[in-house]
Amino acid sequence: MARSAFGRSDAEIDLLVRGMRSGIAVVGFGYIGTVIGAVLADRGWPVTGIDVRQSVVDDINVGKTSIAEPGLGELVAETVRIGRLRATTDFGAIVDNDFVIVNVGTPLGPDYEPIVDDIKDAAWALGEHLQPGHVVILKSTVPPGTTETLVRPILEEASGLRAGVDFGLAFCPERLAEGQAVHELTSIPVVVGAVDERSARACATLWRHALGVDSVIVDDPRIAEMVKLADNMWVDLNIAMANELAKVCDKLEIDALQVISAANTMPKGGSPVNILRPSMGVGGYCLTKDPWFVNHLGESLGLHLEIPRTSRTVNDTMPAYTYGLLTQLLADQGKTIENSKIAVLGIAFKNNTGDCRLTPTKYVVDLLEESGCQLSVHDPWVAGEEAETVTKIPLTPDIETAVKDADALVVLAGHREFHHVLLGRLAELTAAGCVFLDGRNSFDPAAARAAGFVYKGIGR
Repeated sequence: MARSAFGRSDAEIDLLVRGMRSGIAVVGFGYIGTVIGAVLADRGWPVTGIDVRQSVVDDINVGKTSIAEPGLGELVAETVRIGRLRATTDFGAIVDNDFVIVNVGTPLGPDYEPIVDDIKDAAWALGEHLQPGHVVILKSTVPPGTTETLVRPILEEASGLRAGVDFGLAFCPERLAEGQAVHELTSIPVVVGAVDERSARACATLWRHALGVDSVIVDDPRIAEMVKLADNMWVDLNIAMANELAKVCDKLEIDALQVISAANTMPKGGSPVNILRPSMGVGGYCLTKDPWFVNHLGESLGLHLEIPRTSRTVNDTMPAYTYGLLTQLLADQGKTIENSKIAVLGIAFKNNTGDCRLTPTKYVVDLLEESGCQLSVHDPWVAGEEAETVTKIPLTPDIETAVKDADALVVLAGHREFHHVLLGRLAELTAAGCVFLDGRNSFDPAAARAAGFVYKGIGR
């Protein structure tokens, strides 16, 4: 390693980073790793992606990625073309880079315990090539204590070096929302919890110059590890509150979105109340997992926590609740689900992404399949292989074919492409009195009704 980012003066590190003379290795080229690597490369940094999956490495090296994130494919193609982004399966590549950012997965086990095997494997592989002056930054979502009690001892044993003395070590949680990840990476402050002050300053310098964002430095890695869990526990609980409000508003036949919009004008605690929006369910890799992380952590500490289990329980009811709404809407039209044609629009867990990991749409589709209805499914963002994790029904390639003669349109992901087709045109293609169940509250009820649909949103 020609230079080093740890152990130098603040001025030297600042000069090294500002001059982009410091290479960055990104370990784990999944969703977040690819976003971080491509954005850093786009901003001028030499980036090496390291992944044990040869297929991922091969795709990156020809400028391709299977990750459907707005703007990401173009960034990968361009940065590979100009030689600033490359990928390899060889962990030895970290020798040529001063910063190493680790983004490997931590799935849940059968009892909701976090599985950290991939982090252990990555730490051992990194440790074998670690050099004095390296700064290692862990971004994987992990239980508090993982950086210091799991990763640090492995790195030190494998390398013979000492964290905070020979190399830097910090935890900086990933807090990006899919669909906005490329933008948010250069706009959201980065939380830094390091094993020593020099590691923290090196990280802050990197984030300031590499991404143009401020750092929020906390006392140690455990605090930073808890920040990500706290963020996602808040989001999940907030959505659960919105979903229960929506159920009450449905019974009262009032608009939950108007209730929420008006409620959010009240100042509280220095900022307005911020109730999120109800939906047909909560999915994705983080929100469905991190509350269980916290619950498992509480149990390990002898605590009985209510909030994480409550938010997960409430949000997990929403797919069945959505199916129940559809049953009632069709019944009001004198129809049954089993004798209807249902067109599902969108199966990704979030609008304007192609990610089906832990998507709640699967449970709605499962119920529809079990009903025996005539079912078509269309999602312009989801690739065929990814779609097979949700349904064995082949995706219908275009929206007009999907909705032809449908008795109900069920929007489970509000992709922008669905808004490019005039509602009047869709109404012309569907059966008379077609039900429009908007599971993401992404359409204007008045416009849908004016087009001739029997519209219903969650809580609307």
